[in-house]
Amino acid sequence: MASQELAQKLQRRLQLEESGAAVEDEAEAVKGAAAAGDVEDRSCLTASAGAELSAKLCRRQDINEGAAQPRRAAVFNPYTEFKEFSRRQIKDMERMFRLYDSGRDGYIDLMELKLMMEKLGAPQTHLGLKNMIKEVDEDFDGKLSFREFLLIFHKAAAGELEEDSGLLTLAKLSEIDVSIEGVKGAKNFFEAKAQALSSASKFEAEIKAEQDERKREEEERKHRRAAFRELKSAFTQ
Repeated sequence: MASQELAQKLQRRLQLEESGAAVEDEAEAVKGAAAAGDVEDRSCLTASAGAELSAKLCRRQDINEGAAQPRRAAVFNPYTEFKEFSRRQIKDMERMFRLYDSGRDGYIDLMELKLMMEKLGAPQTHLGLKNMIKEVDEDFDGKLSFREFLLIFHKAAAGELEEDSGLLTLAKLSEIDVSIEGVKGAKNFFEAKAQALSSASKFEAEIKAEQDERKREEEERKHRRAAFRELKSAFTQ
């Protein structure tokens, strides 16, 4: 009976959406679904209600109960999404992320974050660590992806972190230079970056600098090999 009542309420919600009903009715329908308490019979809901709506309601309830499975973040390009940072800065952040991702799973979990803060000389309580993750945890999985790790420095540079925030402490104590003004929360951080050089031209200049550096290193290796061969031939004559 409970599952039938729940299904009827969900069907009613679909009808209200089609007739342009107010958003408040959705909250009432969700509350009614939770009150029914029939979690085990979710599979039968799709027979009378939209599968998409049923899945969303189930996902939201799982999140509220702390039982939601993490969703893999979409592939992103850090160089285009975080244009305020240079390629070198992002590479430094990536190296730091990999250093503390001891599980090599692409995430920094609670224990790995605990070790990171201890290494930086700013140990945190268990609750403090959880609050640090929660501050940038966009997918509610309880750990930090690389994108969420970059958000720490993004928020620090934009002055969006509280002075007593553990994340601000992490940004300040790391060896990654995200601009002294930015870490202090200067409001003109992004404006100063834009005035100094456009993102596009700066990005191209950094790529060219990296290419020139690789060419220079290759030339040096060629010279060293030639000098070695010349020295070797002198001894064999």
